[in-house]
Amino acid sequence: MTKSLTILLTGKNGQVGYELERSLQGLGTIVALDRSQMDLANLDQVRAVIRQVKPDLIINPAAYTAVDKAETEPELAMLINGIAPGVIAEEAKKLGAAMIHYSTDYVFDGGKNSPYLESDPTCPINVYGKTKLAGELAVVASGVSHFIFRTSWVYGMRGKNFLLTMLRLAQERDELRIVSDQFGGPTWSRSIAEATSFILAQGLRSQLDQEWWDVHSGIYHLTGQNDTSWFGFAEAIVQQSALLKKPAVIPIRAVEYPLPAPRPVYSVLSNAKFERSFFTPPDWETCLKLCMT
Repeated sequence: MTKSLTILLTGKNGQVGYELERSLQGLGTIVALDRSQMDLANLDQVRAVIRQVKPDLIINPAAYTAVDKAETEPELAMLINGIAPGVIAEEAKKLGAAMIHYSTDYVFDGGKNSPYLESDPTCPINVYGKTKLAGELAVVASGVSHFIFRTSWVYGMRGKNFLLTMLRLAQERDELRIVSDQFGGPTWSRSIAEATSFILAQGLRSQLDQEWWDVHSGIYHLTGQNDTSWFGFAEAIVQQSALLKKPAVIPIRAVEYPLPAPRPVYSVLSNAKFERSFFTPPDWETCLKLCMT
């Protein structure tokens, strides 16, 4: 690779894709595409676009993210999350390009009581998690130079996410009943994008050569530092909001709010490997304040 990169970015209108298109500026020529231009459910189109653009690096935040809907659309979810990343990785490998891909805490079953390491056994308990794990395995199996960043509870001021749902419901209701016995790490979409760009900027100083990729390629956990429950996350959102009349936030158990897709009870990810390799991500509460500001 050279310092003049061509970077193909998928899913530019998604939570992470939107932030990436902005944070990557200055690192190369960014070819940012939305679903109408590169639909991961259309594998022939995926191959054709990559062969036309001939990128040095493909960054793939595009995904099927409707966790509950995936239970009734497993084939579509697997096509987008499991099969398409493998196709992208294979095409990148043929070009001598590298790949950055994003995955999820839901590849774990939640049975652990301490933060998950990248080396811990995976065992997803819902369709979404199974499809994302399939995507990870396909990228690794391709042999392409890669980063796979597992993240969790992603939020921002765009799209559909827990933060925007809480802000909407807080205006409509006097109380919010939120699950307090499931734990994870809220992660701001912008912090994911900025971390990705920072790492690439470091690599550019090494000209992103094969030796750099050989040293750094792999799976990394990348989430907001520290953990909380959905209840704790909702409390912080309400406290930080500019609402004049703030609803009461009431803790409930997960069994009181059943959903089509089971969620891990504990899916906190350890950032230790990421910290050793790069830097310490900011804590989730600081990021939430910045996001809401």
